[in-house]
Amino acid sequence: MRQSVSTVRVLSYALLAVAVAAGTTGCFKRGAKGDYALAPEMRPLEVPPDLNVPAGAGGNQVPALSSATKPAAPAAAAGAAAAPAAGNTGFTIPGSKDDAFGKVGTALEDVEGVTIASRAQLLGSYDVAYEGSNFLVRVVAVDAGAYISAVDPRGLPATAEAPVKLIAALKAKLAP
Repeated sequence: MRQSVSTVRVLSYALLAVAVAAGTTGCFKRGAKGDYALAPEMRPLEVPPDLNVPAGAGGNQVPALSSATKPAAPAAAAGAAAAPAAGNTGFTIPGSKDDAFGKVGTALEDVEGVTIASRAQLLGSYDVAYEGSNFLVRVVAVDAGAYISAVDPRGLPATAEAPVKLIAALKAKLAP
């Protein structure tokens, strides 16, 4: 009788070991599919178009401090944060984004040597070719109206000679 109890005990331990082994390895065989199978660092980054808005545009501004808690800061630095960095890669015109988009399209058609490859009004961008360079002309709504700028394919301000020249031509046609 003693032999049958130990045989049952051994068989129950063996059955338990098989069940545990089958239960733990089954999860790993079914893994995730697509981009979710990658580590978080390896997944592709998707940046919404409105996150490429110039600094100071929209609701991402820091609220002003009261005079009692305001630290001493140079006046030039406070003014620079409130407006987009205009420089030679962009400028602001009064009016709505949609109105400015139409005006920019008309002005681009009037500039000699500009080829408009595509236009996307919802994104506020024109894909243009000018003097051997391909870049985007973007129209973004800001507090003061619409900000027109040149952007390279990486999403950075286009500072090459052709985009700067085209932005200067657009500014001459559109700026008040």
